[in-house]
Amino acid sequence: MSLTVTDLRVYYRTLRGDVKALDGVTFTVADGEIMGLAGESGSGKSTLGKSLIRLDGRMRHVGGTVELDGDELPIGDDARMDAFRFHRVSVIPQYSMSALNPTRKIGKMVGELLASRGVRLEPAELERRLDLVGLSRDVLDRYPMELSGGMKQRVVMVISTLLNPSLLIADEVTSALDVSSQKAVAGTLLQLRDAGLVTSMIVVTHDISLVYQIADTIMVMYAGRLAEKAPAGVLVTEPRHPYTKMLISALPEVGVRYEEDSRLSGIPGSPPPLLDPPGGCRFRDRCPIAVDRCAEQPPFVEIGPGHSVACWKAGD
Repeated sequence: MSLTVTDLRVYYRTLRGDVKALDGVTFTVADGEIMGLAGESGSGKSTLGKSLIRLDGRMRHVGGTVELDGDELPIGDDARMDAFRFHRVSVIPQYSMSALNPTRKIGKMVGELLASRGVRLEPAELERRLDLVGLSRDVLDRYPMELSGGMKQRVVMVISTLLNPSLLIADEVTSALDVSSQKAVAGTLLQLRDAGLVTSMIVVTHDISLVYQIADTIMVMYAGRLAEKAPAGVLVTEPRHPYTKMLISALPEVGVRYEEDSRLSGIPGSPPPLLDPPGGCRFRDRCPIAVDRCAEQPPFVEIGPGHSVACWKAGD
């Protein structure tokens, strides 16, 4: 048992009202599982990642529960969550390359972080972790500005896993990197899991093709709700939700040559506003197979081993 999320609802406070960023999300992540979390901007995927560690003061926990290894996380209470952060649940934040203090050498930063948590790490263990992610030990004596983007990203990955968390949330960790660095960082995530430095992982991304390389399962979100979750290979080759199908069909195929004047097709339309979302299936205005029944919200139900979908026509 690792992570169990049940009917989680998290809204953002605004002057115009509450933005329903997460609106009834239920799923599990097993021990040892790497789950990719995919969707368009505004789908709620980053909000879900943040809510599990409580990093945004604008968030309001409206309902639902989060259990990690049998213990309920007090995600609605920032002060109480402090006891769980980095010890039990940790995060590699979006734009994490900018999270490093430019006035501190890496080694000093690491020491200060461990001291703030009342933890001491043997120098040999820290060096072992640097070796694991392909960083030389002299990195500890360098400032962030002396490192490449990929090196800074891997430093943050080491820092985020120093306390061996049960759950690691990696939020868009490859979005600012070149292709070769993306591949290296993705491989490093696998190494962290395989070396036992983290138990389970949620990798938040807009790029299904990247997360497919490392994830055991992939979960797709749309407009604050779950659309589909399945083993990675099943979701990519046999998607059942229309939104998942359109996401995957918009990706370029490896090894296929495209004409110079040809363009990849996107998904027509835009996601609904979450300040006042429509009833029923939130994808229905963009869905090519929508029917009258889509005015009712479809349940998120299992249609195969580990494969769940929220679509009235998933069984057709």
